Amino acid sequence: MKNFIVIIACFLSMSVGAQTPATPQTKSILLVGAKAHLGNGKVIPNAAIGFRNGKIDMVLSSIDIRMDSTKYDEVINCKGKHIYPGFIAPNSRLGLVEIGAVRATSDQREVGQFKPHVRSLIAFNTESRITSTVRTNGVLMAEVAPVGGVITGTSSIFNLDGWNWEDAVLKEDNGIHINWPRIRTSMDTDKKKDVEWKERYSKSVAEIKEFFTEANAYNKGEYHLEKNIRFEAMKPVFSKKKKVFIHADRVQEITDAVYFFDAYDFELVLVGGYDAWLLADLLKDRSIPVILRRVHELPMNQDDDVDLPYKMPKILTDKGILVSLENSGSMEAMGTRNLPFYAGTAAAYGVDKEAALAMITLNTAKILGIDALVGSIEEGKYATLFISEGDALDMRGNQVSLAFIQGKQIELTNSQKELYQKYSKKYESE
Repeated sequence: MKNFIVIIACFLSMSVGAQTPATPQTKSILLVGAKAHLGNGKVIPNAAIGFRNGKIDMVLSSIDIRMDSTKYDEVINCKGKHIYPGFIAPNSRLGLVEIGAVRATSDQREVGQFKPHVRSLIAFNTESRITSTVRTNGVLMAEVAPVGGVITGTSSIFNLDGWNWEDAVLKEDNGIHINWPRIRTSMDTDKKKDVEWKERYSKSVAEIKEFFTEANAYNKGEYHLEKNIRFEAMKPVFSKKKKVFIHADRVQEITDAVYFFDAYDFELVLVGGYDAWLLADLLKDRSIPVILRRVHELPMNQDDDVDLPYKMPKILTDKGILVSLENSGSMEAMGTRNLPFYAGTAAAYGVDKEAALAMITLNTAKILGIDALVGSIEEGKYATLFISEGDALDMRGNQVSLAFIQGKQIELTNSQKELYQKYSKKYESE
């Protein structure tokens, strides 16, 4: 009974502060006067951005249009503000976990090691209170992926608005995620432990090879006495309809994974990639992009520069690698609100400011295969964008005053804002 009460309390707390999903766009809207950062490297200092029926149909400088000849139902003056395409969080657990310490609110992992049939799609919770806190920093879309095991499951991409996952989904089942076995990096000189670790690594790699060999053979066959749901889920992988996201950090892990998948000619994406800068030629030769691990962290090696994680986006970009930024790790769901500040750090450590913006907009859209729909402010794409009072990559300027997802104006309240307003009134009155 006690556990039941805890579960009910958790679900009730999650419903408090949740926003009502936006209604479809009915009026055409024109945003004028703001500095528009298009996400593709271009900036319009005094922009006119128009959209109707959920899609952008005008991207011009305000001086190139006559206001009295425009045919928009609503004109919003954004003078002195900034317009950005909606930020995209790849490799996220948003909507899958609410309170890490309460099992009933976590749906981010299933049992087993090889689970391509596990889909984040049907587990995504649009009522999450965490989602509202990241939307207020401009993160309007997310690639949501399960965790745990070797093949963790299949990810999908969602708009962070909707009554249910059917409303929110932007792209179903975009790829499978593989945790490549970890190589031993300890400085321990115990040779016995070193041998044991290498044997364990070799065994794990052999299991991956065996799984892909069997799955490939299964999918080449026309008839099966029994249906294997794991191998059935691999069909879109072998037909190149799903990407393969390899989660690996170390040189040997990355190298072994890349060479192994050479035999299959999959479209690969490296996730994490701490040592990716040491393998830039290998990655560039195979056109493998990198969704780079959290840049706000300490170095993984004792002899690394203390600011190496901050410099990593610049190093990889200079080597010709397509780079996106992610936030996996401890407290990752709620920490997704920091995604724009990772891009700001990349800019502070040498990346061009608009190129840094692309690392959480157009670059991410390209890597996830949704760049024809979102990722930049261009005619024909969805009107998923927001207006900030200042520089959205700086925590001092990131003050989102208006946001749209596919032309729908979304609410920007959340429980944290409500608490701030509540206690502001208390202390202002004293």
